[in-house]
Amino acid sequence: MNFPSNIKYTKDHEWIRVEGKIGTIGITEYAQGELGDVVFVELPAVGAGLTQGKSFGTIEAVKAVSDLYAPLSGEVTEVNKKVQDTPEVVNKDPYGEGWMVKVKLTKADEATSLLDAEAYKKLVGK
Repeated sequence: MNFPSNIKYTKDHEWIRVEGKIGTIGITEYAQGELGDVVFVELPAVGAGLTQGKSFGTIEAVKAVSDLYAPLSGEVTEVNKKVQDTPEVVNKDPYGEGWMVKVKLTKADEATSLLDAEAYKKLVGK
């Protein structure tokens, strides 16, 4: 299982890669594996506000529907249309082409509450 060290993780199994004032958000390899085959992803519109820890969309798999939670607060600047059109990309490449949204961060200091790769590995027992 892959745990990239250049991203931060939430206890709810989302990840965020921060580059400057933009954060790219997705779900972890562990989460997609637990969900199974992803069949639908509902994401917010560009311009929507995200609040850390609050739901911003849903991800549906054959066996479950789960909320997506914002790792950090910000404004959605881009939505990954590929994930909406071919949701199985989340299973194939959760840290690459399977990203969900990009946000302009409004409270970057919230990142101190996120997990690094080692802490996330411990959380999921790997």
